Amino acid sequence: MQTLANWDGGPGPWILFFPLIWAAVVLGVVTVLRRTVWRGRRGPWRAMPDAGPSGDSPIAMLGRRFASGEIDEDEYWRRLSVLDEQFGRTAGKGGAA
Repeated sequence: MQTLANWDGGPGPWILFFPLIWAAVVLGVVTVLRRTVWRGRRGPWRAMPDAGPSGDSPIAMLGRRFASGEIDEDEYWRRLSVLDEQFGRTAGKGGAA
């Protein structure tokens, strides 16, 4: 009877490495697909859509008005608290109450 470990015309013990090679290839393909195609082609350089207020949102407009000096800090925080309640944003930035 001939076994896999027999060197007399048999395939030899290296035949056991083929499943490991195929597993490495499949794992590599899955890893590449997860990092590129399956993520919706988002790269690490693109911002998440929910990363912050968009340019047309009321919160962004309020921030621009505060930055340009049209409103003072008290007015900014008062209006921001109203917008937080209306749009459901979570409070906690700057310790606003």
